[in-house]
Amino acid sequence: MPLRKTLRAQSSEVLQVEAGSLYPALQRLAKKGWVTARWGQTEAKQRAKFYNITPEGKRQLARETSRWTELVDAIGRVMSPAAPDTEE
Repeated sequence: MPLRKTLRAQSSEVLQVEAGSLYPALQRLAKKGWVTARWGQTEAKQRAKFYNITPEGKRQLARETSRWTELVDAIGRVMSPAAPDTEE
């Protein structure tokens, strides 16, 4: 399944990434060594570029995931602050 369709399906249609955004981003990731790209053929015999994450890309993904989790937690604390302590 093409990457754009996979992103859309796995996000329950929330992420709708346009080709004009996705493929330049993949090129930047490849330049950083986080993904590799190769030309191949789809099951329908069409020429396509296939991307794979590299070991360094997996390490970067883990770092970014950790940062994202911290950010989401912080936003959650701001959006839903704990009830004030009433025992003063």
